Amino acid sequence: MLKQCWKKLQSATFFDPIIFSVILIFFSVYLYKLISKGPKLNYPPSPPKLPIIGNIYQLSTQLHRSLQALSEKYGPLILLHLGSSPTLIVSSAEIAKEILKSHDSVFQNRPGLKAADVLFCGCIDVAFCPYGEYWRQAKKICVLELLSLKSVQGFQFVREEEVADMVEKIRHRCEDGGEVDLGEMFTAMSNNIASRSALGRKYEGEHGDESFGALSKKAMELIGTFNFRDSIPYLKFMDVLTGFDAKLKKTAKAFHALLDQVIDEHQKSNNYDQQLSDKKDLVDILLHLQKDGELGVNLTRESLIAILLDMFIGGTDTTATTMEWAMAELMKNPTIMKKAQEEVRRVVGSKTKVDECDMDEMEYLKCVVKETLRLHAPVMVTRESSSSVHSKLQGYDIPPKTKVLINAWAIQRDPKLWENPEEFVPERFIDNPVDFKGNHDQFIPFGAGRRGCPGMTFAVVEAEYVLANLLYWFDWKLPNGVTVEDFDMSDVFELVIRKKIPLRLVPVLH
Repeated sequence: MLKQCWKKLQSATFFDPIIFSVILIFFSVYLYKLISKGPKLNYPPSPPKLPIIGNIYQLSTQLHRSLQALSEKYGPLILLHLGSSPTLIVSSAEIAKEILKSHDSVFQNRPGLKAADVLFCGCIDVAFCPYGEYWRQAKKICVLELLSLKSVQGFQFVREEEVADMVEKIRHRCEDGGEVDLGEMFTAMSNNIASRSALGRKYEGEHGDESFGALSKKAMELIGTFNFRDSIPYLKFMDVLTGFDAKLKKTAKAFHALLDQVIDEHQKSNNYDQQLSDKKDLVDILLHLQKDGELGVNLTRESLIAILLDMFIGGTDTTATTMEWAMAELMKNPTIMKKAQEEVRRVVGSKTKVDECDMDEMEYLKCVVKETLRLHAPVMVTRESSSSVHSKLQGYDIPPKTKVLINAWAIQRDPKLWENPEEFVPERFIDNPVDFKGNHDQFIPFGAGRRGCPGMTFAVVEAEYVLANLLYWFDWKLPNGVTVEDFDMSDVFELVIRKKIPLRLVPVLH
């Protein structure tokens, strides 16, 4: 048969070589595809998607709930296409463990985000930095120097002064029986604690400049805002038209200028070169480490700025949100509120102040904080697969550069793992070894594995101390016309899963 074809080709007309060439090209392409075609890949289940936007149309402002609903329909591991970005959605503790621990060498990076790249000087911070030697050394600095238990204890005086100031403001409101916006208070206080701990003083906006708190809020919003470069790169020019690029550049410039000023002030004071004392702030510690030069990593001015930004953007909003949810749940559950108050008042007794050492005896209050973190996990846990290899997960093929969203909020409400998961029951943690430190896969509000949150201790100590003071000094009422039954507990996803309706309560001096 091949001989007959060849004879026909040999006797072809002037135009036949052109036809022959076309046939040869198509035949070559077919052979190439046949040879290069590997085994059929087995991707995780995926809901139907639309051109260009993919599965974005299936998501709502309550992202955590949208993803939970999709997982209930398609399974605990699904593949969404958010624009042109393949994204794994994980709603299972077992699969989360594989990603965060068993296969963490593959899923060791955080997704690259345009806002993070600009804000954190090319992602040379700890939260968004690509995995490697620089990240290991920067994380070591945070864990051993900036956010160690010793450092957290060293900032006790800051927490005590800021909480005392908040308590005094609430006392004044008790005189006229007015409401207080606790969410707003928590955010302001967390920003003040972070500012004083990191920078040595409050930076509340001088000479027309924005405060650290205002800049931190803008930065959080920008990190969580949809932009085209991250989702649909070939439409990235739209970020200019929407104003996203301009807002991002303006916020980053203001933040970097303010931190430049702070670092210059510290270098002029030369305090960082003195013997480190318990009241050194994080800038002093970083400058001391930079001069010491024994870190194994080059701490540039940009590195200092990026690492300090982590302290603000990563910790203030999540801690404030957790405290707001805790007080909201206590108001929704008066019996639990009474039990927590009785413990706090018994431990503190007739002292004129609540000491942080008192927290060691407040086991039920600790359970309240744990249950708040379980029921209201503040953030999603994010990862990204290695850019160089296909990986296997639960028998599925995972393409390189696949983003991962671990829905801790859904995992911590999984009825297979938790009894009465939608109810606020602090008692579930009494004499229960399950903790939030990354050791138990069903409870991961701070993530787990090598990229777990290094600021966990700082956040929990602050939350426990603030709540103890609020429960010791005041009784609390709902605003007029609001009952426990109709008290709004709805939430919204804004990078942090926060309370949709601000928490406004009436304090009564105890």
